[in-house]
Amino acid sequence: MNGGTYTLLIHLPEQTTIEVGALGEFTLSPGAYAYTGSALGNGGFARVDRHRQVARGDNGTKHWHVDYLTGHAQTTLVDDVTAGVDAECRVARSLPTSPVPGFGASDCDCHSHIAYASQIGALREQVKQAYAGLDT
Repeated sequence: MNGGTYTLLIHLPEQTTIEVGALGEFTLSPGAYAYTGSALGNGGFARVDRHRQVARGDNGTKHWHVDYLTGHAQTTLVDDVTAGVDAECRVARSLPTSPVPGFGASDCDCHSHIAYASQIGALREQVKQAYAGLDT
């Protein structure tokens, strides 16, 4: 399988207001954010590479909610975690509550697919635990 589920770990150093497409404007606290998505279509995990391009400023097109966050000047895409299984909602639901309802969850019934924690290390551990139980 060349695709599956991925989680992007994103650092935001200071409180920032971000416009997230049709979801509207949100003020985000400084800290760590984990966005969980799927890369099951053509190209598979090339989608993660695209997210990295947006974060570097090499691609300004905003297709998904997360592009508004990774494309913001204040954020840094720190890392990603992947698994070759379809577990997007299961991973998203196992992470801390989101400050942005509906973020990345327009095609499912999840509250959100972005999680928040004040420290990147703590959130990274929670993401690793969420992926540890997946069959890859």
